[in-house]
Amino acid sequence: MKSKVLRKQASGGRFEHFSGKLSKTLSLPSYGQAKNLIRLRPTLLRMTCRLVWLTAIWVADGCHPAEAEFSGGKLLVVTTTGLIADAVRNVTGDAAEVHALMGPGVDPHLYKATVRDIKLLTRADVVFYGGLHLEGKLEDVLRKTGRIRATVAVTDGIPKGRLLRAGKASDSHDPHIWFDVGLWKDCVGQISRTLHRADSAHAALYQRNTARYIAELDSLDAFVKMRLGQIPKPQRVLVTAHDAFKYFGRAYDVEVRGLQGISTLSEYGLRDVTDLVRFITERRIRALFVETSVSPRAITAVVEGCRARGHSVRIGGDLYSDALGNARTNADTYVKMVRHNVNTIAGALSPSAPEGRKKTEAF
Repeated sequence: MKSKVLRKQASGGRFEHFSGKLSKTLSLPSYGQAKNLIRLRPTLLRMTCRLVWLTAIWVADGCHPAEAEFSGGKLLVVTTTGLIADAVRNVTGDAAEVHALMGPGVDPHLYKATVRDIKLLTRADVVFYGGLHLEGKLEDVLRKTGRIRATVAVTDGIPKGRLLRAGKASDSHDPHIWFDVGLWKDCVGQISRTLHRADSAHAALYQRNTARYIAELDSLDAFVKMRLGQIPKPQRVLVTAHDAFKYFGRAYDVEVRGLQGISTLSEYGLRDVTDLVRFITERRIRALFVETSVSPRAITAVVEGCRARGHSVRIGGDLYSDALGNARTNADTYVKMVRHNVNTIAGALSPSAPEGRKKTEAF
């Protein structure tokens, strides 16, 4: 067997590779070439990410070769959250197949896409998402999907002047618009217009369904105002785990406080707990509320802090903030969720809770 030898020349950076009669020279990159390679790293990284994305799509399609198509021949609509899926179903009826990436009780701020999600997104005719950074960990996936599919933020239907800032010094907006039924109607309008364009054959059906659903939302909005109006103004204070109810407070004249920021990604500290405890004890707040998609630990810490300061405050109930409930709950649609939340708040804060509860059951 012929030996192989690598010999470095004194001229620097060059090796001669000998293998019997065959020899060739291999060159290491010079300093200037190395600098150019370093400059190319961001481009190479972007190319790699795109390759991973395409590979994920290929794997998603290849892993289930015998699986039937999702839509069964109908328009396939994919949404990020169950709230948006519910609105779409009210517009389309049986004319479309609607799938939500996130199930009941799932926090959209923390959700990451799965292989099945990518498969759904790449096969969809239309994709709807919340926008305003609600689905923070899905933004890159949604941006890529937008290059190959109609991908629409439902909040684009809301006039910018009606959006609330995420914070005093923030350029972004609060994404929790569904707590104002009037703003949710704007989102339904955005959904309806998009579906008209995507499926003109069913445009008349979509128009009729939209009109019917908007009328139902008008009745819901009137109910919320009536029910919360039963709570005396000084007691109309809503304290929750994260600051998701600002639109609710503005629309229905409720003072709102949250321990965390508008996103559950934000952290709270000892000072946040101390400040909220002081506020609750000074105002003699009667009840706090936990959220079904957020850990109750934070609110439990506040209750214990109030008790240590001599003020007894109770947990008023569970509110649905970022996600609908499952089919076994009375909050598996948007209308049911809003009614549940309002009845829970009024039942805990209103001095005439039993009478109020009887009235709302008849609604």
